[in-house]
Amino acid sequence: MRHPYDGPVTSDTATQAERDEDLLLPEPQPSAWQRRLRRFGYTERPHVDVRDRLVVPFPEPGTRVWSSLGLGPAAASKVARLTGWGGPLLVALLAGLIRFWHLGTPRAVIFDETYYAKDAWALLQYGYEGTWTDGKVSNPQILADPQIIPLSPDAGYVVHPPVGKWVIAVGEQLFGLNPFGWRFMVALLGTLSVLMVCRIGRRLFRSTALGCLAGLLLSVDGLHYVMSRTALLDLVIMFFALAAFGCLVVDRDWSRARLAAALPVGEDGLAAPDRRVGDRGGMGWRPWRLAAGLFLGLACASKWNGLYFLAAFGLMTILWDAGSRRVAGARRPYVAVLRKDTGWAFLSVVVVAICTYLVSWTGWFATKGGYGRDWAAHRKGLSPDHIKLPAIGRIDLPQFDMTWMPDALRSLWHYEFQVYQFNIGLSTPHMYQSNPWSWMVLGRPVSYFYESPKKGADGCTAAQGCAREILAIGTPLLWWSACFALLYLLYRWGFRRDWRAGAILCAAFAGWLPWMMYQDRTIFLFYAVAFVPYLCLAVAMMVGAILGPPGSDERRRMWGAVGAGTLVLLIVWNFIYFFPIYTGMPISMDAWRARMWFDSWI
Repeated sequence: MRHPYDGPVTSDTATQAERDEDLLLPEPQPSAWQRRLRRFGYTERPHVDVRDRLVVPFPEPGTRVWSSLGLGPAAASKVARLTGWGGPLLVALLAGLIRFWHLGTPRAVIFDETYYAKDAWALLQYGYEGTWTDGKVSNPQILADPQIIPLSPDAGYVVHPPVGKWVIAVGEQLFGLNPFGWRFMVALLGTLSVLMVCRIGRRLFRSTALGCLAGLLLSVDGLHYVMSRTALLDLVIMFFALAAFGCLVVDRDWSRARLAAALPVGEDGLAAPDRRVGDRGGMGWRPWRLAAGLFLGLACASKWNGLYFLAAFGLMTILWDAGSRRVAGARRPYVAVLRKDTGWAFLSVVVVAICTYLVSWTGWFATKGGYGRDWAAHRKGLSPDHIKLPAIGRIDLPQFDMTWMPDALRSLWHYEFQVYQFNIGLSTPHMYQSNPWSWMVLGRPVSYFYESPKKGADGCTAAQGCAREILAIGTPLLWWSACFALLYLLYRWGFRRDWRAGAILCAAFAGWLPWMMYQDRTIFLFYAVAFVPYLCLAVAMMVGAILGPPGSDERRRMWGAVGAGTLVLLIVWNFIYFFPIYTGMPISMDAWRARMWFDSWI
């Protein structure tokens, strides 16, 4: 098979490197640290063509399955190539069917839909969030026939940026202010996120099967499923952060391919590391990283914890660049990255994210009725005189004359300061709050909706009455498997230097660990939906290890397939078993109690 980078090398640096033998690096020798790690299972990478180390080629798709179905060699090869998109699309279709099934049921305003569905409608009307009457009055009016919409143009104080509510508003614009309308776009993003996980997993693992497995696991996760059918903001931030992660994974291949193409090729046809390419070579135009900055800006503009994804992913892409230059032959990769890449990375990710965030407030800027819109009209400063930070306390801030800055921007800064102080100081006790340490074991889920219909009402057929509940809880066997998968990835990253494990861990911990800083804040399990896709990728990577490494004998593969298949089937069965309490289906009280495996779930 022809190598993707075979052909003439036109880079001036590569041509010069061929003439300067002193620039060709010798085969790398294991460091003292690597020699120590061998005692714990560390193995060095095999010495292969440097271009293959920079961009691992996708293996040719197998045709044995399709040939066994009677297809000829040419047809089987064509079908096998189509599975790269066909498999993920089929998994996404399955996810979409179960997410849009009876999407408008229950016909109720459940949990925090009472805030976001209404704010989304207000954005459509005024460009900013207005004021509604109390939910006990307004919710029945919204659901009544004829409908009454008790919305006032008076500014309402809201504590989250507008993008997530604008997303919900698209569905309301299409289908009206009703449960199906305000849940439509969230369900669509939930379905698309399954497709993205399939494709991201395929690129990470260079395996369509493992990519589709990761997407399948996401499609049958209970928390992701419930959040895909509820008009809350957390799935929106999950979607944009996942899109940014996928863009950065593609950008990694894109940029490393540029370096690989510039490397000198020896008489044996293999590329060798080159210091000039590693230290000075450019990685060219990087549109995928610009797209990542855009999506990270949208994540931040949906909810404040998007900032942690911005920080984690920004650092991750810089470290990837350093690794790329090291493999390409850089003598001092971090110096090379600082000189060649850091500035552009900052512009592509951070500056683009900030600009996107500001643009998201266009409705607030373009009108005068938004909360705090004219705060700076008669003030010279930029912010209050102090700020309170978790684990630090009060910090006094210097005051400056900031009248050179537009009043609208100063007003927005003050508004955002108030919102930040509210978010870190929210400590009102709630019966469903939980500590983030308990999330991975599903210690305390959140009940979004509960009714106890009698026999003959709402489809109840049990003599003792029924229970209808929507419980925001992950599929237990999937989450408990993910606990072991994260430990496995820590091993892969620490002892095998597997960048895929590091990337998944970085994204998962960016969504989880920051909540540890807010132990006194009122926190809920459903916030964890932001990192659920990475748990599914982690489990898929662990399943790949269970199946066995390349070159395993038939017996090892057989037992690996039995173990992996059993785990996946149990996870799917677990989702089906809990399906009634994900959707609010009427079930007997005995069946409901059977699904409350722990007292903390009630």
